[in-house]
Amino acid sequence: MTATDLAVGPGALELRWADGTTSHYPYIWLRDNCPSGLHPDTMERLLDLMSIDPEPKPRAARLEEGAAVVEWAGEGHVSRFPLDWLQGHRPGRPVEDPADIAPELWRGGLGAEGIPRHRADDILAGDGALLAWMTDTARLGLSIVEGVAATPEATVALAERIGFLRRTNFGTTFEVVNRPDPNNLAYTAEHLPLHTDLPNQEVPPGYQFLHCIANEAEGGGSIFADGFAIAEDLRVEDPDAFALLSSVPIPFRFHDAETDIRVRRPVVTLDDGGRLAEIRYNAHIAAAFDMPADIMAGYYRAYRAYMERTRRQDYVVSLKLNAGEMVVFDNRRILHGRERFDPNTGYRHLHGCYVDRGEFASRLRVLARA
Repeated sequence: MTATDLAVGPGALELRWADGTTSHYPYIWLRDNCPSGLHPDTMERLLDLMSIDPEPKPRAARLEEGAAVVEWAGEGHVSRFPLDWLQGHRPGRPVEDPADIAPELWRGGLGAEGIPRHRADDILAGDGALLAWMTDTARLGLSIVEGVAATPEATVALAERIGFLRRTNFGTTFEVVNRPDPNNLAYTAEHLPLHTDLPNQEVPPGYQFLHCIANEAEGGGSIFADGFAIAEDLRVEDPDAFALLSSVPIPFRFHDAETDIRVRRPVVTLDDGGRLAEIRYNAHIAAAFDMPADIMAGYYRAYRAYMERTRRQDYVVSLKLNAGEMVVFDNRRILHGRERFDPNTGYRHLHGCYVDRGEFASRLRVLARA
């Protein structure tokens, strides 16, 4: 879109666009964002804000060859702002972000057959397949990769197509197997109710990769639910419960012989616009609630209202992963769990790792440049 008119207003430059809209650009903002103040290679800001007039004023301004040119009074500096840059950075409108993929909420009706599936060889071979897989995963929060070689290295190779792996107190990668000396319920054969991983961390891991190397035991099916869908339904059906879960922090704690990691956060985190940003839900490592006694009963009612929905089949999708399949999901949105299995009937081995949301979003933005 091109600009049709430019005016020097009392406190801001006014640009009228071809669609009839007008944008206002405060002068201090324009001076701070002059392209000449950026390093030519890194594009980081070199201009020291304290070195310029706190109330800069233009001596003149004009449209010229696809740019708005501003001559600043008192310093002789001239700024040239490309119109496409000004259009994309209109004050009051966040810059478009290719990684901001709107979540498509789902419930039990999605079914195992509704989970997007992609081929490992395609993802490893081309960026087009990588982008398609990541877009599906971001949209639903959940996907399955097929044809993954039965080695731990294959898990890492796919995850590193996105970005660096997140290291936690369980390591950079982890083996989900039945152990004789477990420090986590995942390392047993017990039923695992729906949960998110590591809510006790200051920033829980983002995307989780669980690669099925063997799943021969009786039982051991995987279960998933969209934590955002549950929260949105609660917001509509029980707004008082939603308000408590999104405003009252609770303590989460994991501790063993070598670690003691704890944090206090709400079960539901909202962004500045009131949209769902994160779910922290793990009844096994929620510590003793410490909110004031006068809201304790109300909070328990709200917490149970969310928990009750995680037990309802109309929210849950169940499947049994086969060797060579890897499920990938947003750990800060999707709840996951496992049915109990009998280790005496066969071997079950999943290999896992995490990639943070920031790495995931960065790769989406880079892929979108193509």
